[in-house]
Amino acid sequence: MLAGSLFALVLQGCSPAPQAGPGAEARAAKPAVQAPYAMEDFAKVRKYDAHVHANTTNTALLDQARQDNFELLSINVDYPDFPSIDQQHDDALTLAKADPQRFHWATTFSMQGYTLPGWREKTLAQLDRTVGEGARAVKVWKNIGMVEKNADGQLIFLDDPGLGPVAGHIAALGVPLIAHQAEPYNCWLPLDQMTTNNDREYFSKHPDYYMYLHPEMPSHGDLMAARDRFVAAHPKLQVVGAHMASLEYDVGKLGQFLDRYPNATVDLAARMSQVQYQSLRDAAKVRDFFIRYQDRLLYGTDLTQAPDSDPAVFREEAHAFWSSDWRYLATGESQRIDMLEADVPGLALPRAVIDKIYYANAVREFGGAKGQGGAH
Repeated sequence: MLAGSLFALVLQGCSPAPQAGPGAEARAAKPAVQAPYAMEDFAKVRKYDAHVHANTTNTALLDQARQDNFELLSINVDYPDFPSIDQQHDDALTLAKADPQRFHWATTFSMQGYTLPGWREKTLAQLDRTVGEGARAVKVWKNIGMVEKNADGQLIFLDDPGLGPVAGHIAALGVPLIAHQAEPYNCWLPLDQMTTNNDREYFSKHPDYYMYLHPEMPSHGDLMAARDRFVAAHPKLQVVGAHMASLEYDVGKLGQFLDRYPNATVDLAARMSQVQYQSLRDAAKVRDFFIRYQDRLLYGTDLTQAPDSDPAVFREEAHAFWSSDWRYLATGESQRIDMLEADVPGLALPRAVIDKIYYANAVREFGGAKGQGGAH
């Protein structure tokens, strides 16, 4: 705590008693600095988790969102470990019907048959249908760039010419494209150079996905360059870089990305510990980043409710996840972060910044509850 210091007084919305004399009236008229939010404000403030996966019609995630005052964007993904795209679509429609004010969803499309005649027409028709049903965005996953191959056996990158008409069509539909490209930067580093325990544990147990062991695969830089070419080639398409646009390891580089591409925003999903790693080393730099780019950042978690998850346990986990992020971003409180084996102080971002990152920016990008504006 910084109790007793001038900084603490300002942080708490207080200031030293003004001194009598010339200019005293002007000082008295100056508005006081508003205190940051506290933990007791968490459930009172309207919030939007712009990156979840509700892969079931069970309402546990939705129920917890109601309790914690969240709207949700559930993102369908062309991911083999998830239910089929059709099942994800049906589940999203069911939950959106159950609570259209709070539950929103993003559609996706399959890359199967990409090199065959008719793929484009089929895909565009599907996008027309699903956006017409209420999809707020379209998602592309990291299989583009890391898995899918063309007829010559070469990897298909996001800037492949065949995806250009799809991007143009999404822009014409008036919805954003959520692009998950690459893995965390840690994936290309030796284990002893990784910055978080969760990445170190995951990639040590999944060598097939550990790019450091696969020099034949594209580098992190290769994937970022393809993504950047794509964003530059489609300036009318609003692009949301999922997972901090895979630049989570350096807020300075992420800021440069946002400066170069005014049609881009990013979500914070599943990358908070990498940001906390940086704030332990330079809290002012990280805090300044959030304030400078307050209009370009979307709160998100990547919370995933699987069909077989225990609803009660999942609700507890979701609440704990949301509460931890709020403590870090909105308050000045410290908390233990096991992924870093360290106590991490909160950033105590200004209330106006929190209100944008946690709600207003997502409503602008995806639309919110009825009457809140946005894409729809």
